[in-house]
Amino acid sequence: MFQRITLAVIAFTLLPALAAQAATTADSSHYTPGASALLAQSKPDEWRTPDPGNLLYLQLPTGRVIIELAPDFTPLHAANIRALVRAHYFDGLSVVRVQDDFVTQWGTPEDPADGYSPAPRDRGNAKTSVPPEFTRPFDAALQWTPLPDGDVHAPEVGFSQGFPAGRDRSSGEEWLLHCYGMVAVARGNDPQSGDGGSLYTVIGQARRLDRNLAVVGRVLVGMPLLSGLPRGSGAMGFYTPSDPHTPIRSMQVAADVPAAQRTPIQVLRTGSATFAALLDAARNRHDAFYTVAPGKVGVCAIPVPVREAAAAGR
Repeated sequence: MFQRITLAVIAFTLLPALAAQAATTADSSHYTPGASALLAQSKPDEWRTPDPGNLLYLQLPTGRVIIELAPDFTPLHAANIRALVRAHYFDGLSVVRVQDDFVTQWGTPEDPADGYSPAPRDRGNAKTSVPPEFTRPFDAALQWTPLPDGDVHAPEVGFSQGFPAGRDRSSGEEWLLHCYGMVAVARGNDPQSGDGGSLYTVIGQARRLDRNLAVVGRVLVGMPLLSGLPRGSGAMGFYTPSDPHTPIRSMQVAADVPAAQRTPIQVLRTGSATFAALLDAARNRHDAFYTVAPGKVGVCAIPVPVREAAAAGR
């Protein structure tokens, strides 16, 4: 242990010298600003405060996960999820699936052998069946930040209302993407079998699911609490009885929580100059370590920044 600490101290001591040496051997005038530097220069009006009626607090033993719903894309599912949450449907349930490089799923217990097996729980006024909302009609009025770098899965990609999205003008459709941290509704083979009682978030590669399930929002805060859980040992990562289960202590709509108990956060507007600068920096990254810039950026490679609201005055 002492040897490890000593080596760490030596490495830490050498870092300033190595950085200074790099600065003398590289052309620092062409360095790409880092994300922290760009965000530090952002303007107050480039940040938005999410509507608490669209925020969900998923309380795990390890902390609070904050999810923002996207009712512009999946209004029926968003309303049904709110109804389930307000009926305390999720309270006392648990994480049921963690499949490596794919998804973490929680809520209604599922048996992969028979598809979808809802447990008898209080649902309040939530519906048991919701029409598919895998895509929505193209709407030019929705805020859209295009990403002209190309994409394998969609003719056009970009950010709409702060969420990564795809578009197909030939079919007149647009939809949210299965990027890391996005939240969607699990379902069986029946397209109407997903009512919102079983949700999952993407923790790996899942773009193949685009337009096949209803993507209802994304995790703004707390992804490590979901992505770092033990992987399930059953088929498709489902937990077996012997696997460790993470219970859901509660799930609440932020608007129903007293203001003093809410987590004050802001989200960077994807139409802002700072977000454009972040995209450009990712495309053209050049510093003492990166000598070859990629020239392009993937739509799932740039998470939309989130900060504590208190940071607005700093």
